[in-house]
Amino acid sequence: MAGVASAATAVVIGYIAGGTKTIRVGAGGIMLPNHAPLMVAEQFGTLASLYPGRIDLGIGRAPGTDPTTAYALRRNLNADVESFPQDVVELMRFLAPSQPGQAVRAIPGEGTQVPIWILGSSLFGAQLAALLGLPFAFASHFAPAELDRALALYRERFRPSAQLERPYAMVGLGLAAAETDAEARRLFSSIQQAFVNLRTGRPGPLPPPVEDMDSRLDPAARAMLDQALSCAVVGSPQTVRRGLEAMIARTGADELIVTAQIFDHAARVRALEIAAEARRAIGQAS
Repeated sequence: MAGVASAATAVVIGYIAGGTKTIRVGAGGIMLPNHAPLMVAEQFGTLASLYPGRIDLGIGRAPGTDPTTAYALRRNLNADVESFPQDVVELMRFLAPSQPGQAVRAIPGEGTQVPIWILGSSLFGAQLAALLGLPFAFASHFAPAELDRALALYRERFRPSAQLERPYAMVGLGLAAAETDAEARRLFSSIQQAFVNLRTGRPGPLPPPVEDMDSRLDPAARAMLDQALSCAVVGSPQTVRRGLEAMIARTGADELIVTAQIFDHAARVRALEIAAEARRAIGQAS
């Protein structure tokens, strides 16, 4: 996808982990139908061996692409989203300690117990994460429709596992933050344009921001953006803090995963700093 920095997720994670010392680095995520579970186990087992205790593996079931590209990735169209639960279990086995007589082993990988997250934008992922006792991350930054129902279902049906004793949920949050609300809205126009382009069959790199984005939208595009980006927080530091507080109160999320698709790199960094400052202030106040 032209709007994504890199599809070689494990390579990027290795680069980031190698340039840092303490933060956890994870996949958000690996679309498992596109990859053999053994290969994923070997890649993330290697990362976990190089950076112990710092690697997370988020996996989803959406192919995330068109059939032609999916075939180029897999060379076998018999592997599809319907086999996702079985693929997850197979991946978990490869990352667990090997068993006597096990014919296929992930080396490195076996015994690393890399923490696995289930990613989802529907009730399916919530139910699978609950059944397997895994942490669950919901893609509310672009598909928020089932957010509340998915979290409720996940918590209601959760079964404790060796990895996790109780439900643990993360929610996605779009972000455009600046010193003023007006400037944040201008920066936000980049992702608004990108969504319109994607949904109208014209995907591409993130566009630069424009002034007065609302005047450029027809009613259908405005309705689509209002729904798809309804969980975005856009504004000044004060507005961002209120938005984070509202999302935490609404969802009871254990973690937020923030995506700031802002065209200018310095402005993107500043937006993430504003979000981090707001989160610290909320923690100190609670």
